[in-house]
Amino acid sequence: MKYNSLGRTDISVSEICLGTMTWGSQNSETDAHAQMDYAVEKGVNFFDTAELYPTTPVSPETQGWTEDYIGSWFKKTGKRGDIVLATKVAGRGRDYIRGGEGADAKNIRLALEASLTRLKTEYVDLYQIHWPNRGHFHFRQNWSYNPFNQDRDKTVANMLDILETLGALVQEGKIRAIGLSNETTWGIQKYLTLSEQKSLPRVASVQNEYNLLYRHFDLDLAELSHHEDVGLLAYSPLAGGILTGKYVDGGRPKGSRGSINHDIGGRLQPLQEPATKAYLQIAATFGLDPAAMALAFCLSRPFMASAIIGATSMEQLKIDIGAADLTLSHEVLAEIAKVHRQYPLTL
Repeated sequence: MKYNSLGRTDISVSEICLGTMTWGSQNSETDAHAQMDYAVEKGVNFFDTAELYPTTPVSPETQGWTEDYIGSWFKKTGKRGDIVLATKVAGRGRDYIRGGEGADAKNIRLALEASLTRLKTEYVDLYQIHWPNRGHFHFRQNWSYNPFNQDRDKTVANMLDILETLGALVQEGKIRAIGLSNETTWGIQKYLTLSEQKSLPRVASVQNEYNLLYRHFDLDLAELSHHEDVGLLAYSPLAGGILTGKYVDGGRPKGSRGSINHDIGGRLQPLQEPATKAYLQIAATFGLDPAAMALAFCLSRPFMASAIIGATSMEQLKIDIGAADLTLSHEVLAEIAKVHRQYPLTL
């Protein structure tokens, strides 16, 4: 297992991060504990969660259960000090989470205190804004994205409010570093500028979607990542499981995400199938597991701080973590580049 620095902090994270969003819906507490045990055994020191989790489906009845499961594992094992723990405060729009008010001074403090209680810890290593209050193009919202109705002054004021609150929480010892999620290039840079102007904590990472079928980060976000040392924490590196091939030709394996969430958050649609089949063919030609190949590709990207894996079975988890030991050849990378040129945007 390799380890990378989280932004300009002194925090070192494994290049594979254990994602947790199925714990409490598709996975039981026992399953979650087994996954954490195995991941740590294999060198993973980085767990990512959120106050919103679990998902598939998102539900007010189960909200917070994932953090509960992590907390009970910390209590059972005493391994809190061995783990870099990341969680998130929800943005606007979820009515059952503090009325859907989103991230601001009041709600960040309320959210963090609730998360700390569930997680049975006194601090979080990385605290992230799950999605911007102002709106964004992530979660397949790119087709209706309209930044022209945003109020710049209100947006910047909210960003400063968030930074000042997070800065106070860092001073109180409740947060070590801060991050963003589902953010844009302008949004990240504005946070960086404000932090420099006001001597507030600097954004260390951004958690955005990245996979063979969705490579938006390769462009202006990659440039920002390089110059500003804001590493990517890639979520959905297997495109919600699509890149394993399990959904090809209409497949819907029982218990899979696609059998519960019909279109996997808008990903499972006809345009992705030709590209998916092409990537599966590359894996078959070179004798690679398709999931391992897709993850190893993510790990090869120079802006990648960590790839967040999610598994509902131990078999899947072993394959995903094993991708850390796979280095793709120049021939494989060249074939991937050909497919990407043919199918540049499929999700």
